[in-house]
Amino acid sequence: MSNEKIVEVTDAKLAYRRTRHRVSSLKQTAIDTIKRRMSYEEFFALNGVSFDIARGETVSVIGRNGAGKSTLLKVVARVLPPTSGRVIVRGHVAPMIELGAGFNPELTGAENIVMYGTLLGRTPKEMRGRIEAIADWAGLTEHMDIPIRAYSSGMTARLAFATATDVTPDLLLIDEILSVGDEDFRDKSKARTEEMMNSGCAVLLVSHDLETVRKMSSRAIYLEHGHPKAFGSPDEVIETYLGDVHH
Repeated sequence: MSNEKIVEVTDAKLAYRRTRHRVSSLKQTAIDTIKRRMSYEEFFALNGVSFDIARGETVSVIGRNGAGKSTLLKVVARVLPPTSGRVIVRGHVAPMIELGAGFNPELTGAENIVMYGTLLGRTPKEMRGRIEAIADWAGLTEHMDIPIRAYSSGMTARLAFATATDVTPDLLLIDEILSVGDEDFRDKSKARTEEMMNSGCAVLLVSHDLETVRKMSSRAIYLEHGHPKAFGSPDEVIETYLGDVHH
């Protein structure tokens, strides 16, 4: 494994504002806002998270629902900017989070491949040259000229997965190991994910499956209410987490 750092996160915080008091009506909210009587409190979805990932290393994130795991992935994917702290990511990223969220339902499959690939940092020219291969891998060659709104959710996910994984990235972001489409495609997508994980890219994996975490990661992070409660070897981190869960 090389020491080249693909991800460096330093004291990352992400705060949302929420109103302190429940107001009785929309009119009251408007009056309070105009009179500047609304008071807000900051809610930290992430609070002081620091870690790095070297090329060839898999770091897993565990924690209860609402602990900030998906938020952390979105911050590293540059979907959400951190409120404070630093997030450095080097190279090409393949985000397996909310697959197809970047698709436009009015555009055709082919147009969406080009647009989605461009969002992931590749050139439109490069993507146009890859339409055929991506469609073929997703099993959607016949559907390239049809708007995405006519696709089933399984077809959309297959196209998004095939586009996002078309190039071996420097960083792979995974929100749960994917189960996309029918059984054949699930096996195929799992095999491709594992192939990418073994190709020497850096991986940040969110999973509820502790055995997967144990088996696949070099290190793990346990988040609780946005705080990093433990960071280190998967066995130690899982032990800390299970100790809390069983209390």
